[in-house]
Amino acid sequence: MRIDKYLWSTRYFKTRNIATEACKKGHIRINDQVVKPSREVYPLDKVVVRKNQINYEFTVLDVPESRVGAKLVDIYRKDTTPKEAFEHNELLKFSKDYYRKKGTGRPTKKDRRDIDGYLDEEAE
Repeated sequence: MRIDKYLWSTRYFKTRNIATEACKKGHIRINDQVVKPSREVYPLDKVVVRKNQINYEFTVLDVPESRVGAKLVDIYRKDTTPKEAFEHNELLKFSKDYYRKKGTGRPTKKDRRDIDGYLDEEAE
């Protein structure tokens, strides 16, 4: 089975077209080689999929006939993604929420309260 079809059938991508585009952009690696969408996938291949700034790693166990249900995906692959990949993504999420470049836009209500609290402490 082609790698783009395999990624679509094991629910890594919503559509086959998105899986094909990921292959063309170099986000898919099989056995540490960047692959084209037409590359055949075989059992025991080690696949790395870069999606949403996370490198998902898994080993192909079997090739499905067609797209499978979410509960049956684990029959066809063994997930070996390290936990650190997800923890790093959580840290990025927190940093994006709080960080705002200096001088961009008005201060938020929270920023305003922090500034007022800082000025009150200095005045005392």
